[in-house]
Amino acid sequence: MSTSPFLESIRHILRTKHYSIQTEKTYLLWIKRFILFNQKRHPKDMGEQEVSNYLTYLAVDRQVTASTQNLALCSIVFMYKHVFERELTLLSNMVRAKAPTRVPMVLSNQEATTIINELKHPYHLMFSLLYGCGLRKAELLRLRIKDIDFDGNSIYVFRGKGAKDRMTLLPKTLIESLQSQIKKVEDLHHKDLAEGEGKTSLPSGLARKYPKAITQFKWQYLFPSTVRCQHPTDGYYCRHHLHWTSLTKALRVAVLKTGIRKHVTAHTFRHSFATQLLLNGADIRTVQELLGHNDLKTTQIYTHVVGQHSSGTLSPIDR
Repeated sequence: MSTSPFLESIRHILRTKHYSIQTEKTYLLWIKRFILFNQKRHPKDMGEQEVSNYLTYLAVDRQVTASTQNLALCSIVFMYKHVFERELTLLSNMVRAKAPTRVPMVLSNQEATTIINELKHPYHLMFSLLYGCGLRKAELLRLRIKDIDFDGNSIYVFRGKGAKDRMTLLPKTLIESLQSQIKKVEDLHHKDLAEGEGKTSLPSGLARKYPKAITQFKWQYLFPSTVRCQHPTDGYYCRHHLHWTSLTKALRVAVLKTGIRKHVTAHTFRHSFATQLLLNGADIRTVQELLGHNDLKTTQIYTHVVGQHSSGTLSPIDR
């Protein structure tokens, strides 16, 4: 990616506001594409019309999805708001990409457990947590030792989607496996300390603010990487969490072994968590809180998956 002074200034603002590295990369990419689309004109010399033209181009010529178009818009709005302190007015003349109505793919309880049983350590435990707690993939990877509350039978999710904290279930059947994993992390941490290391990856700037936390065991990731790396913003060498691609690769192999023909991703287990709760009589507002949804309408899509919208209607062929 270009390292122009302008893009670097936006990167600095993103890091000051503690946006994730992935969000940083995505925002800078869309801002760069917006500038290139407008023949490298500086954004300060452009406005609503140029933004509207670009978003229309994405929808009509590139035929991007509604979520992709919205991501581009969010990136550009961020730039104008935080760099130029300017709010974009309503872009009423832009063409909106059509958002399809989707019903999430879910697994039955038997299908979910069959896939999980094909996974080896630590992925067996990781996907058990996705299915048993309704976690997002990023939330799972960012779990730290301090987030597991055995006494309260709960897991603390720090800064989930939308920068929201929440509590979710800690399945009793996973307690022994979690304790075993924590012991492995502790042994690895002691080994790192003996080698003069032992630092964990903390959000940008926190290592300077809380210098003792960086080597404390409670701040270590529950699923640490097998190798140490350089912190992307603060420069110190630390042990980050496992990369999300290793999770994806392990799942792909496991699904092939089971012969299940559904399209299965890590997020499918979160969908399956929600539908299984509803099928077993859980209150929809409880499910909303466990999933961390702002709007109940987001949670209500799972009622369509479990068939509650049909009110017990029988197909004619079943009569």
